[in-house]
Amino acid sequence: MGRKVTLATCSLNQWALDFEGNLTRILKSIEIAKQRGAKYRLGPELEICGYGCADHFYESDTLLHCFQVLKSLMESPLTQDIICDVGMPVMHHNVRYNCRVIFLNKKILLIRPKMLLANYGNNREFRWFSPWSRPRYVEEYFLPRMIQDLTGQTTVPFGDGVLSTKDTCLGSEICAELWNPRSPHVDMGLDGIEIFTNSSASYHELRKADHRVNLIKSATTKSGGIYLFANQKGCDGDRLYYDGCAMIAINGDIVARGAQFSLEDVEVVTATLDLEDVRSYRGERCHPHMEYEHKPYTRIKTDFSLSDCDDRCLPTHQPVEWIFHTPEEEISLGPACWLWDYLRRSGQAGFLLPLSGGVDSSSTACIVYSMCVQICQAIKDGNSQVLEDVQRVVNDSSYRPEDPRELCGHLFTTCYMASENSSEDTCNRAKDLAAQIGSNHLNINIDMAVKGMLGIFSMVTGKWPQFRANGGSARENLALQNVQARIRMILAYLFAQLCLWAQGKPGGLLVLGSANVDESLTGYFTKYDCSSADINPIGGVSKMDLKCFLQYCVKSFQLTALIGILDAPPTAELEPLTDGKVVQTDEADMGMTYSELSVIGRLRKISKCGPYSMFCKLIHSWKETFSPSQVATKVKHFFRMYSINRHKMTTVTPSYHAENYSPDDNRFDLRPFLYNTQWAWQFRCIDNEVAMME
Repeated sequence: MGRKVTLATCSLNQWALDFEGNLTRILKSIEIAKQRGAKYRLGPELEICGYGCADHFYESDTLLHCFQVLKSLMESPLTQDIICDVGMPVMHHNVRYNCRVIFLNKKILLIRPKMLLANYGNNREFRWFSPWSRPRYVEEYFLPRMIQDLTGQTTVPFGDGVLSTKDTCLGSEICAELWNPRSPHVDMGLDGIEIFTNSSASYHELRKADHRVNLIKSATTKSGGIYLFANQKGCDGDRLYYDGCAMIAINGDIVARGAQFSLEDVEVVTATLDLEDVRSYRGERCHPHMEYEHKPYTRIKTDFSLSDCDDRCLPTHQPVEWIFHTPEEEISLGPACWLWDYLRRSGQAGFLLPLSGGVDSSSTACIVYSMCVQICQAIKDGNSQVLEDVQRVVNDSSYRPEDPRELCGHLFTTCYMASENSSEDTCNRAKDLAAQIGSNHLNINIDMAVKGMLGIFSMVTGKWPQFRANGGSARENLALQNVQARIRMILAYLFAQLCLWAQGKPGGLLVLGSANVDESLTGYFTKYDCSSADINPIGGVSKMDLKCFLQYCVKSFQLTALIGILDAPPTAELEPLTDGKVVQTDEADMGMTYSELSVIGRLRKISKCGPYSMFCKLIHSWKETFSPSQVATKVKHFFRMYSINRHKMTTVTPSYHAENYSPDDNRFDLRPFLYNTQWAWQFRCIDNEVAMME
């Protein structure tokens, strides 16, 4: 009697609406799964069209092309004699569902719609899909004619059913259903389903991977069973990076896993497991005849076995230890993979970064260098797709990178944009870091452009504004800082478009931004300055995490130039120097430290605190450092800055999503951008509390 099953799951680097490429990657994963002896293959959520189609899900073309790809999959010889579980949108009774389509040998076995939709964080599934709200109910779905002609089926089962093979039973969860307190795997396990599958499009956030792994281990610890997790990977067209981590678990142990970050477009994870291990585990711990009172699942019977009769000599997979990346490693790897996907899919020839010699721009530079390290390693490991992409980006079919610094010289241009307010220290720090990572480094002086702009203003108004240090007003001082910052943005785009042209090379460069999540939160940047770029790999990362990341880079990449950058106080260098030294610092300008901002940012977004609730929490956590009145002052100051500057988030550069307190206005943190910045009622509540306490 067969008892051992070989199962496959995968991580695919799908791209929204890239039906041709998505089909190729799906077929490749099925081919690898079959080569490894698997009889069942699970893919990521909505893998046929890509998860990030957004409002393209409304278009009938998207549904049409998904069925065309499904037809191509079913016609392929590669999909014969293996149960294939693919994801796509399906319209049933004029309602759009996020579905799994499970097929075998040109026959659709079951279409399973998602029951619990993700509608938090960056997810907006209720905008495009409806949940299937009838647990354990299955009805008929009429297939499109193109599929009918291929399968000979007019209708197929549609709903919350499970698949019953000759030797076991499989049930599906889809992404967020695992994270829900009413996860389907609980009832499925009690009804005798032995294999749970989860197709996901789960995106990366710092310090999140262990939550995902613990949920999967917990799912099979409670009632036994085998759990397969598939996930998308890479940048599929927006701010998110899907971080793979395909895995297989049994009875609470992870037995096979894929990488969290890699440049492989197709990664297949397989495991051979003994069904009797599940039955033995459940025989001791579970008593479904006493605990399960619901209507049983509809079992779709399939004349197919996942096991072979003669499998006695087949070894089974044993538990593996999951070593999680540190946050510094995650910053080094995740944004770097995202940048590479963006570069190769955008058709551009590299990146340009205004490198100021500070922590933020240096962090962006180090992420690009990390990208080059990963590319060189992938090519050494035999990844032909990465090599082909590199040759296309640098426009040289014979090029083969051997060293990250050499590759950096082909892909990365940095420029230090000096003004009369810039110090020699920051200029040297930028130059030293550029030399160590191998970028093409330019020194540009912007004073001529600044004087030209002010000359136009003076010619029209007869006035010449002055810095505060020279007797000017606060309004003049701010305007003079802003004109420097905005000229840097204009010059960055000019050089990005034309510096390769000046060298006789084809293509343009993507401009990289380097504003961190805390500066975005308070609006401590100039609207349309160098924070305005094509993309920003650190826009979702806090200043504190970036400093730790640079310390990691000193050790891992031997970038000793970063030591001086870390030791220097953060400064914008937009006001006049005193005796050649910087007097302006970021934390003095903001009125709080980056460490304090990080705490406040988490309270605002994650803990859902307004001014009063934030004050009530901080008087306890900061009681050793600040009095209640001092806490009140900081909270009020933050909310004034935040509300005055919130409008800047409407135009902020698209940033890599890494932090769950990101103020990204696109779809993660939806707020007004015109506030009553007095917060009169809220601040009065705080004042009343302070008066009673003091």
